[in-house]
Amino acid sequence: MIPRYEDPVIARLFADEARLGRWIAVELAVTDALGALGEIPAEDAARLRQLAPTPDEAFVEAVNDRERITHHDTAAFVDVLQARIADPAARWIHFGLTSSDVVDTALSLALVHATDRVLELVDGLADTLRVRALETRDLVCLGRTHGMAAEPTTFGAKLALFWLALERARARLVAARETISVGKLSGAVGTYSALSPAIERHALEALGLRPTSATQVIPRDRHADVVWALAALGAVLETIALEVRHLARSEVGEVAEPFAVGQKGSSAMPHKRNPVLAERLSGMARLARSAVVPALEDVALWHERDISHSSVERVMLPDAFHVACYGTSLATRIVAGLTVHPEAMAQNLAATRGLVYSQQVLLALVRRGMARDDAYRIVQAAAARTLDEDVPFLDALADDPAVPLSPGELAELASAERLVANLAPLFARLEEAS
Repeated sequence: MIPRYEDPVIARLFADEARLGRWIAVELAVTDALGALGEIPAEDAARLRQLAPTPDEAFVEAVNDRERITHHDTAAFVDVLQARIADPAARWIHFGLTSSDVVDTALSLALVHATDRVLELVDGLADTLRVRALETRDLVCLGRTHGMAAEPTTFGAKLALFWLALERARARLVAARETISVGKLSGAVGTYSALSPAIERHALEALGLRPTSATQVIPRDRHADVVWALAALGAVLETIALEVRHLARSEVGEVAEPFAVGQKGSSAMPHKRNPVLAERLSGMARLARSAVVPALEDVALWHERDISHSSVERVMLPDAFHVACYGTSLATRIVAGLTVHPEAMAQNLAATRGLVYSQQVLLALVRRGMARDDAYRIVQAAAARTLDEDVPFLDALADDPAVPLSPGELAELASAERLVANLAPLFARLEEAS
């Protein structure tokens, strides 16, 4: 990932030092298990844990240098680790293991920790959405379908629905974390030909993972679940971004995203305050989705394993987490700093000339005994007059002798507050989460 969109926690997590540190953790978990279950001398296992190095830049460079000879990164790692330990007990390093036992188990650890980072940021965004939704729960605004005026809603309801969508995205991430919280130490083709299931269970328990049936590798549908959950999160973030972008348009003007002191909106037009943060967030969602196809294509491997997935995952998995973390942080910044313009909301609602109450009139006519289609046509004709002649909708209805409703009854129907009065249960869910 380019530095512009890096998340610092994810960057450290996928750095070479951290990756090799996880490999060492897996190797030591195995030797600990071998010692505990009497497969190797317990004192050798203890000595290995005592002498194992903490990977630093020099260790990484030594592994890279060795790989130029071995042309195999795991083999190079084992050679360097044994040399650094420099003790007869080092012969037990990588005992009974194949490369994917170490690499895949360590990758699961990385993905678990990376998902925890995403969840941390998602929780922050959820808190921000919840607070702002409750702040604006009664702020009536125009609801739009197909981009056209529909009926009144509240701005808080918009944010509350985003909060609910984010909660569903969070649930998918939690489920994906559980799916990927597995390791395997079952050897070259997954048959436990070198190490027993008991050794595997002991070692993986120490690492906080569960055993899973596997070939040489952990099945890649598990990894695809993680990437899909990240992409689904991106889609939720894009939903927020699109709403901000539309409501910030010059002819709408209901919200404005944060605009810093000294910021310039355009190199040519000094008046511009473009919704560039929300636009950037829409772009990040595209990147999030772009990881799904390669993740799915990694699922189908030859027989008990090929390595076609490896090069993809080295690039795709870290980048997918960078995108998710950056996007979630950016969404939090947008929502927290969003300026809301109640006057513009009221003006846009009034500009409909009352058309947003057409359903209420339709239902009132049906209650009076009118056939639904007859009522629909009467209301539609009044709406057409409003659109064509700029006659207020209620006046157009009052002028029609076929409408059996008094001006007072019509005015009572034209109440935005009445239309949003049943939103209390929605906000109760947010209050319960506080």
